[in-house]
Amino acid sequence: MQKYVMSIDQGTTSSRAVVFDHSGEIVSVGQLEHEQIFPRAGWVEHDPLEIWAKVREATGIALTRGNLTSDDLVAVGITNQRETTVVWNRHTGVPVTNAIVWQDTRTQKIVETLAGEHGPDRYKKIVGLPLATYFAGPKIAWILEFIDGARQAAEKGELLFGTMDTWLLWNMTGGTEGGIHVTDVTNASRTMLMDLDTLQWREDIAADMGIPMSMLPEIRSSSEVYGVGRQHGMLPGVPIAGILGDQQAATFGQACFSEGMAKNTYGTGNFLLLNTGTRRVDSTNGLLTTVCYKIGDAPQVYALEGSIAVTGSLVQWLRDNLGMFADAPDIEKLAREVDDNGGAYFVPAFSGLFAPYWRPDARGALLGLTRYVTKNHIARAALEATAFQTREVMDAMNADAGVDLAELRVDGGMVANELLMQFQADQLGVDVIRPRVTETTALGAAFAAGIAVGFWKGQQDVIDIWTEGKRWTPEMPGFERDQLYRNWKKAVTKTMGWVDDDVEI
Repeated sequence: MQKYVMSIDQGTTSSRAVVFDHSGEIVSVGQLEHEQIFPRAGWVEHDPLEIWAKVREATGIALTRGNLTSDDLVAVGITNQRETTVVWNRHTGVPVTNAIVWQDTRTQKIVETLAGEHGPDRYKKIVGLPLATYFAGPKIAWILEFIDGARQAAEKGELLFGTMDTWLLWNMTGGTEGGIHVTDVTNASRTMLMDLDTLQWREDIAADMGIPMSMLPEIRSSSEVYGVGRQHGMLPGVPIAGILGDQQAATFGQACFSEGMAKNTYGTGNFLLLNTGTRRVDSTNGLLTTVCYKIGDAPQVYALEGSIAVTGSLVQWLRDNLGMFADAPDIEKLAREVDDNGGAYFVPAFSGLFAPYWRPDARGALLGLTRYVTKNHIARAALEATAFQTREVMDAMNADAGVDLAELRVDGGMVANELLMQFQADQLGVDVIRPRVTETTALGAAFAAGIAVGFWKGQQDVIDIWTEGKRWTPEMPGFERDQLYRNWKKAVTKTMGWVDDDVEI
């Protein structure tokens, strides 16, 4: 009887359940969007209870569409939007407030206070990350400081913290009745609280942020059996056996297992990861050092990461806020009607600038405008912004790692945009490769879970299953490529210093 692995992919805008067969092919999918909550400028929230309900529903849809039951599954893997922070009561299962999303910038004052005279790299040697609003630790600190009763409850041991993987796993394995409170090394490496060498929580850093150790989940590998689905849930008795933060899951699903291999995910934001093997590389060029994955008892593998806050969400903004087109894919049709950007450059620093600048005082700008510029040029400039930002991160990676990238494997929703993929190859000067199965994030979590239970033998099976779908080769003349990039770099400088000290970021 044929068996399958399910992946639960809890993303920034939606939750999906994807069933894969042994050859890595998609059997069925359930997907549901959840609400994006913007209480104030710079604040981004999700309702964790809504997400848990949507995950259960998506799971049911995927099983129904595949004409399957939980008995057909050998394992479940979880992959998730990283850094998004949930704090809940261990006795009631109720969150003390909405989840604070990775894009949220409300913790800027906390981050500045923690930096103090030490500067933003205060903990970087230990945790691989600069002090920034992006990471989970300062978000926990904010909840404990500003949510009524949270600090007292936390100090009594009543509150639990988790990123979305931990929140889902706890609920799936029983919740208030014996739910397992665990995270994996990849998600833990995004909190600013984990020592990258020992893979343990740092009590001193947690103390600096005012976070009781009792709130923190146990850190485990990315591929092992953490527990089984609760008896009265959607997946009773099914082993939950893989957890990877979404970008690490995509790296795993792209079979980037050798040192020097890299992938770029084009989603709400862009995330470029370069495998550096069992050697951690500390960036001097504005990148993050992170755990790429850890399979069972094997040594952890590290990565350099460049995080870009706004790429796909810029397309959504043009659609929803400006009404430039009805459906996100329509941006390509608009952009193809012109030969170039007409001199316009769009720097989407809506949440400040992430890698390699880390400038929370930046804000979005559209530059180089003349009467000649049309909405077609703006559409093209928006797509080009994604490719320019990726090149900036790749330049930083090449400098840090001391090797030039040979090719870039790509995934995520925007890789369907062939104009963007060609422009990306032109800007990087290397081939850009899209796999045949582009659901690499969900696939990576499925592989991690399947390896843990012996459904796949190991990483070689993943390498054998991965197949190339389409390749784009650079075509643009070098002088044109460099001129466009030079103007982009000039445009970026115009966005900095926009938020003054007397304005809340």
